[in-house]
Amino acid sequence: MRSLAAYLLLVLAGNANPSEADINAVLKSADVEPNAEEVSKVVAELKGKNVEELIAEGKKKLASVPTASAAPAAAAAPAAKAETKKEEKKEEKKEEEEEADMGFSLFD
Repeated sequence: MRSLAAYLLLVLAGNANPSEADINAVLKSADVEPNAEEVSKVVAELKGKNVEELIAEGKKKLASVPTASAAPAAAAAPAAKAETKKEEKKEEKKEEEEEADMGFSLFD
């Protein structure tokens, strides 16, 4: 993933076809140890391809992926349960404090 990010940074900087050495230099400048296998794979897969076109194609594919809108509603239910449990714990603590008091105080 870091190798791909470095590749994209180089393309944005004007280098249309970054080499392995270019990617390694970017990674090393960020104190990241380059993974030679990963760098080689990124260069091989993207060699001769237009990155802007690849990104546009990827956006089209992602646009066709269906999304589920019920997930946020389902996530709200556990939060409500957690609040109920907190309220129960507060009530239990309050009852325990009243029992521990036993009707007299040190300053009475």
